Amino acid sequence: MTTSVAPAPRTFGQKVGRFTVRLLLLALAVLLAWLLFIYFAVYSEGSRSGMVIKLSKRGVVFKTWEGQLNMQSFGAMDPSGASLNEVFNFSVQKGDKVLYRELEEASLSGERVNLYYVERYARLPWRGETTYFVTRVERNGAPAASDLDKSPVGH
Repeated sequence: MTTSVAPAPRTFGQKVGRFTVRLLLLALAVLLAWLLFIYFAVYSEGSRSGMVIKLSKRGVVFKTWEGQLNMQSFGAMDPSGASLNEVFNFSVQKGDKVLYRELEEASLSGERVNLYYVERYARLPWRGETTYFVTRVERNGAPAASDLDKSPVGH
């Protein structure tokens, strides 16, 4: 005849240990889901037009490409009569060298460009200093309006 031995009841310490492990696994899963959401989710998409005035590689630990677009507010004037300038700060996705070269050429030529971007929910230090990431550049081929004002033609 075989006798079956009932498993020993779990002690309080074993129950707490299992609960702690499950709680830690749940917290890790939530953290991972949050990071994936922050990394891949897009808050908004759009485009902005202006002249690229700055493009630089910045950062202490994580080097990222950052830029600025001068979006001259056409028709808006400050009290002194000068046109108002608004600056749009953006980042360039790491490894997108073609896009960086286009931005650099546009910056050096002084032409107006349309920047198409996606906005992320949060800033991650290894991705960039902003939540705005340029995805495409549309070059107009013409110098910015402020350069036309300086032209000697017609003066």
